[in-house]
Amino acid sequence: MKVKIVNHSPFDLPAYATALSAGMDLRANLEQPLVLGTLERALVPTGLHIELPAGYEAQIRPRSGLAAKHGISIVNAPGTIDADYRGEIKVVLVNLSKEPFTVNPGERIAQMVVARHEQVEWEAVETLEESLRGSGGFGSTGK
Repeated sequence: MKVKIVNHSPFDLPAYATALSAGMDLRANLEQPLVLGTLERALVPTGLHIELPAGYEAQIRPRSGLAAKHGISIVNAPGTIDADYRGEIKVVLVNLSKEPFTVNPGERIAQMVVARHEQVEWEAVETLEESLRGSGGFGSTGK
């Protein structure tokens, strides 16, 4: 699938790291390092603009290495880029660790997964069909 992309950063376009990767790394388009203090968040630009086809979204997800090693995540994970959005992709990073973290220019800060989706048409009814699970919620399947 071809997707139009405009790159206003000096960094390479996002690419798959391996043949079976689902996500592509996004890089921080910063002119100077950005220090995130404990529990601090920042909107980090990528310099990228995309034009997805109808029926697709781009999901912005945390990088597992940054999360495990440094406690860096994304506040609204996963973030959604809709097919009709043409603005710059930005990532809301948060530092969940007890130490300050420095985001350097060009650092890989998140991953982007392009996925197909459907739009629903609601059908209002009075009752739903029964299922084995029923209304069992949080933790109900672990009994």
